[in-house]
Amino acid sequence: MYTVTGIRKLKGTFYQVTIDHQEKIKVSEDLLVRFRLLKGSELTEEQMADVKEQASYDYGLQEALNYISYQLRTEKETRTYLQKKEIPLEDRHKIVARLKELDVLNDRTYAMSYVRTQIRLSDKGPSNLYQQLRKKGVQEDLIDEALELYTPELQAEIAARTAAKGVKKIRGKSYRETLQKLRMNLTKKGFNQDIIQQAVDQLEYEMDETQEWEILQKEGQKLLQRDRSKDNGKKKMKIKQKLYQKGFTADLIQQFIDKEELNEE
Repeated sequence: MYTVTGIRKLKGTFYQVTIDHQEKIKVSEDLLVRFRLLKGSELTEEQMADVKEQASYDYGLQEALNYISYQLRTEKETRTYLQKKEIPLEDRHKIVARLKELDVLNDRTYAMSYVRTQIRLSDKGPSNLYQQLRKKGVQEDLIDEALELYTPELQAEIAARTAAKGVKKIRGKSYRETLQKLRMNLTKKGFNQDIIQQAVDQLEYEMDETQEWEILQKEGQKLLQRDRSKDNGKKKMKIKQKLYQKGFTADLIQQFIDKEELNEE
């Protein structure tokens, strides 16, 4: 036989029950009443096993309900949370099943809500949203269904807005490199190439020849200072290659080379 030797109220609806002055079990108020767990009560081995089993489930269920009360969660996130709380695997299965039965855990609802929120608040493209939802354990068919909310029109609108903001942040780059960086940024955010092209086409951004020349001169001077080679021919080729990689036109690069008198005699 086992004897209840102590009962202490915890936060919320849980109590700590001490068995034989040693073992402590966290039980819900419902379980306390159901098994009539009072100080001095005696439990058979079978009753003790039932209490432990039900206590684990009750505690896990309450923890899960608290976890999902702050924001929507996926099934995978909830299972991981319960595992960290050391809830046994069998109880995790039962708890998730109960939460789905109550419809407070629904990956379809989560995916729909996630996509709507990201469309409203972020600058992420559909590919990025897809990857994030997969990481959260949402099934592909549910993700595809949710991403139908992210229409091509919305994608084009958000990509164009993101590109317009991005071009203002890029400083000291050639016209071509600026556009390249914008394309790379939009690709990383998860937009496809058709949407990216539409966004770039809508930009009110044209090459300013005076500014392009000033930027090239700054970049060229940096390269000149770094290159200590005495061979003008090699130095000229290196500078040409690096400036071309930075997006400057061949004509403008040659103009700089001529200005700095780097041509071979």
